[in-house]
Amino acid sequence: MTNPDEFARLLGRVGRGVALGARTVLPLDTNPVPAEWTHVTKVDPEHAKKLPLLFPLYLRHTGAVSVGGSDDVTAENTEETFDLLAPTSVPVFHEPSGPRHVTRRTREQADLLAVPEVLNGDSESLVGQLGTATEYVREELVPDLLREEFPWLPAFVADPLADFATSWFLSAAVFEAYIIQNPDSAAAREANVGAADLLTPREAKQRAMAAERHLESELVYLEYSGTYGGEEATEILDAVADGLTWSRLWYGGGLDSRERVEDVLAAGADAVVVGDAFHRVADEEADLCERAVGELDSEASASRVREWVGERVDAGESAAAAYLATIPSVADPERLAERYLALAVRTWLGLRRLADERSEDDSPSARDAPRALVAADSPWLADVSDGLGEADAAVVRRVLRALLADGVGEADAPPTDAAATSGGAGASPTAPTSHFAVSLSRE
Repeated sequence: MTNPDEFARLLGRVGRGVALGARTVLPLDTNPVPAEWTHVTKVDPEHAKKLPLLFPLYLRHTGAVSVGGSDDVTAENTEETFDLLAPTSVPVFHEPSGPRHVTRRTREQADLLAVPEVLNGDSESLVGQLGTATEYVREELVPDLLREEFPWLPAFVADPLADFATSWFLSAAVFEAYIIQNPDSAAAREANVGAADLLTPREAKQRAMAAERHLESELVYLEYSGTYGGEEATEILDAVADGLTWSRLWYGGGLDSRERVEDVLAAGADAVVVGDAFHRVADEEADLCERAVGELDSEASASRVREWVGERVDAGESAAAAYLATIPSVADPERLAERYLALAVRTWLGLRRLADERSEDDSPSARDAPRALVAADSPWLADVSDGLGEADAAVVRRVLRALLADGVGEADAPPTDAAATSGGAGASPTAPTSHFAVSLSRE
């Protein structure tokens, strides 16, 4: 007769066999990372990396948003970023570069937690950080959560429950096996990847196969960190794709054109990750808005603003078009870039005008002006948020209200409706204005 321990071991073997069969034999896709995520936009919480003023317009074209970065990332600015992105319609997941960037608020708002493991770094980047993270989850994050939710639990129940919750927490995460091929990048410095650690296509394939079959990594990520890998990258992608069965293969680094994206996807990548090209749009907007303040009337019509942007910006060479060109589903990146930049300028002129009026006039009508401007039925907002769903339009309203409040030095944002401030659990009522390159504040 089988004893309980033997029966439990048998169940474990059966479970592992079923999971292995689903991954390799059956025509089923059991990877928790959606296959339809073929374009991922990486948003860096670092305050030096800004967001476009009307960022929901751009993000509605991407498949998912990844929150994470290597420099100057903290739990606080990570939570701020999730608060800002939470109400948007696009899925948002977390790629933490440090264990303490994961908090209760980020876990509640993230669709997925992607835990990085660097395959060509030192042992700290593969095992050490994971050990630190496991200790943090088991000894701090989970116990704090249990005490908050179940303060009446006795210790003899809470302790094994914390063990179970820690294992469940990690099993619910996806593991992301990085191959870092740019030794001059911040990611390489974090993982101690030097020139001697760069991999050949065959070596990359071998490590990717080990990551899939032994580490059970749901993602294999070829990372060039801001530099395009070119022919070397496509050779590695081709080799790695040949060795993978179940894991998704992603590429990131230097993507700023349709041609590069098509080359990477043709080489075998399941998805492209674009970060720097997205953040450069914010810098472009800031420069354009600053010029518009001196060259355009604050009440310039939509047609006049579009004409002015067309005269000042070569849409084909713009940062906005470069980002939009990386999204295969966007048929005409140049036309869309020109439209979005014109909307940003028109929005900015309106905000500046309102901020100036409110700083000079404290009458009830002046105080109500921002509410009228960003009300759900505002014609101006309807133009700005054309094509956006209610969730994304609500984010736009929240951002504009926060910028107005910041611009006139108020402690609180102007009155808002519930839809505009529903930022998910723990979300702040106003947008973190430090995430934007433009500012109305009077220094």
